[in-house]
Amino acid sequence: MYHHWKENHNGHAASSSREVGPSGSQHVGSEFQDDVDRGLKDVVRHMFQYSKCTGRKKALCIGINYIGQKHELKGCINDARHVHDFLLNHCNYKNENIMVLTDGDANKRRWPTKANMLGAMRWLVQDAHAHDSLFFHYSGHGGRTRDLDGDEISGFDEVIYPMDYLEHGSIIDDILHDFLVRPLPMGCRLTALFDCCHSGTVLDLPFSYDTHGNLTLQVTQKAYRKKMSSADVICWSGSKDGQTSADTFQGGVAVGAMSYAFIKSLRANHNQSYQGLLKSVRTILYPRYSQTPQLGSSHRIDTKIRFII
Repeated sequence: MYHHWKENHNGHAASSSREVGPSGSQHVGSEFQDDVDRGLKDVVRHMFQYSKCTGRKKALCIGINYIGQKHELKGCINDARHVHDFLLNHCNYKNENIMVLTDGDANKRRWPTKANMLGAMRWLVQDAHAHDSLFFHYSGHGGRTRDLDGDEISGFDEVIYPMDYLEHGSIIDDILHDFLVRPLPMGCRLTALFDCCHSGTVLDLPFSYDTHGNLTLQVTQKAYRKKMSSADVICWSGSKDGQTSADTFQGGVAVGAMSYAFIKSLRANHNQSYQGLLKSVRTILYPRYSQTPQLGSSHRIDTKIRFII
């Protein structure tokens, strides 16, 4: 197991740059895509549906400071609370449909133990339907371990660490995919936000995009069919698989750099394309932080259309 913990930084991030608005609305409908490039030898017929995000909205926010442990963090609990407030006040989520797990909670049932985290993931995707909008946020430690099933191009799986990982172990990306992606029906949106080290492909989604809209295949050819989904899954992560992520301070408050930048950008401009939001988040973090935020998806997307939650 390779442990790379969040780095601690002080200071203020740079301001977001002005971005050109999205080229159009996110369209809806069943689509087939022929994946004959990117190292795929066979034509794969992949049907998926964009989500309107007009159905039920549910969210799970997890923040782990690892209180009293060797690699304690400062900003992750704040991140979970800030994302909760952002979804509540800016994205039309209701408080009763947002679950928050932190190791600072007085109620042990809301502690981010491995068992509680997996149970909360089941709750999040339970009874999901087309055009629902689900949101998953994790702020804490991340790491890497050797890939044993041959689905990773890099040869490493990504993992996240519950508060009790020393006793019960980490949660590997294959499990995250099985719990959060595989159960979703066609047309259901899951937006995931990971603020941790080595998080670029932490949901095992097949595609990633750069700020120019260029696509890269992120799983091996033999795993491609297994990792595809007819749902509308989008993952924003704080760093590439080989990078660390920062735990920092903004306005005297401890926060995770990626969580801060994501909220800051969308509060300033809610009408952004996928490509514009990725550029904006990277601009907010650069040059103070070395991490490079990533955009992953379960299907090919036009990164110039509007990102919605």
